[in-house]
Amino acid sequence: MKLAEFNSVEPSRARDVLKPCIDVGRWVEAVTAARPFPSKASLLEFASQAAEPFTPAEVEAALAHHPRIGDRPTASTAEASMSRSEQAGVDPSDSGVAEALARGNRDYEEKFGRVFLIRAAGRTAPEILAALESRLSNSPSEEDTIVAQQLREIALLRLEGVISE
Repeated sequence: MKLAEFNSVEPSRARDVLKPCIDVGRWVEAVTAARPFPSKASLLEFASQAAEPFTPAEVEAALAHHPRIGDRPTASTAEASMSRSEQAGVDPSDSGVAEALARGNRDYEEKFGRVFLIRAAGRTAPEILAALESRLSNSPSEEDTIVAQQLREIALLRLEGVISE
């Protein structure tokens, strides 16, 4: 969607564009209400500030929509399509990496009680696996901070992909 159109559409349509970026109602409402934006850069800057910080409840709600790393969502939603694209660096046919990711996901979920989240776009499967293994040594509070940052990065990358000048 062009920025000019995003700036002028009905609020409900703007929310529909924003929600797949990250399903955090406060963030979606803040960005929607701040329109119009003079540039894509100003939109991204505002969106970044509005995402700082995400509350623990917002993080939990947003994580409900994220698949495990290595799992390919099959739904036809905008969010599922974005997730498939972001995980393009994870080759499901590489059984060694797939098994290591599955094992790491289980260990992570057991320790932290949520799915492992990382901005996968631009990262290779070995990089993701190394990050997963490293983050397993974090404390819950350290991991909370990292997960919120990863959500912000994902939201901004997705927003950047759906809005053009």
